Amino acid sequence: MCPRLASAMRLGPRPATLGLLLLCAAAAGAGEAEELHYPQGEHRADYDREALLGGKEEVDEYVKLTPEEQHKRLQSIIKKIDLDSDGFLTESELSSWIQMSFKHYAMQEAKQQFVEYDKNSDGIVSWDEYNIQMYDRVIDFDENTALDDTEEESFRQLHLKDKKRFEKANQDSGPGLNLEEFIAFEHPEEVDYMTEFVIQEALEEHDKNGDGFVSLEEFLGDYRRDPTANEDPEWILVEKDRFLNDYDKDADGRLDPQELLSWVVPNNQGIAQEEALHLIDEVDLNSDRKLSEAEILENQDLFLTSEATDYGRQLQDEYFYHDEL
Repeated sequence: MCPRLASAMRLGPRPATLGLLLLCAAAAGAGEAEELHYPQGEHRADYDREALLGGKEEVDEYVKLTPEEQHKRLQSIIKKIDLDSDGFLTESELSSWIQMSFKHYAMQEAKQQFVEYDKNSDGIVSWDEYNIQMYDRVIDFDENTALDDTEEESFRQLHLKDKKRFEKANQDSGPGLNLEEFIAFEHPEEVDYMTEFVIQEALEEHDKNGDGFVSLEEFLGDYRRDPTANEDPEWILVEKDRFLNDYDKDADGRLDPQELLSWVVPNNQGIAQEEALHLIDEVDLNSDRKLSEAEILENQDLFLTSEATDYGRQLQDEYFYHDEL
């Protein structure tokens, strides 16, 4: 079992946090997911739809649309992506649309969570309500007393970080978080007043010598090369390359607070740009590096299994295909 998840479970039976589940899935389930996604090396579009629409029930709803309705809704989405209304979708337009889609669904998810967490339906999520939803009971750790068990101490640290973020999101110092504050708690990267907190939290975790920067050694964490090995493992080489070429913009060998932010905050822009380029590479039939409506409709299945339509999900969401966005 994943150590962090085991730590959480030892404190009592309760739902595991999404973060813990993602950590464990990344560590233990990647191979299985890859096999399901690409059996015998062949891409399964229906896997994308099930994974990103939420499951078979949502996929069934998508399939219920007639080809004519799919066609109509897709045309509406194409027009919205085409910001300058020139009849073509550029890399920039596709990337901007995909980023907007990411943010929309993140906000929708946070709003749904808010209702679940607000146990007494008073429009406020208290710290106790958050604990009850996450762990089935209220947990209270002493900030100044470390636990002997390594796994339990790791969970204590994670829980205290959550509490600090909760308190920072609570702008009005009320009894809990309103919807806007709850969104700031769940998605601090989307809210300006949380930026400094995100940076400071990252520095507390990674800046071991307290100089206000994160060096390459601090970036790599506890890694130490095996003295019997001739070179670093592949994953370390990848991480070093990311540090040097993606994050350390001024090439001074360390990450300042703004460079650190680009590391710790999910880079949806980069993901969106990659997907936009992928779509143009696959769908652009005349090699003009932009997509016409005719090219998209000719490759409709590919477009509907991409981030541009959130794997077809946008055809079920009136927010995207309605005439007024």
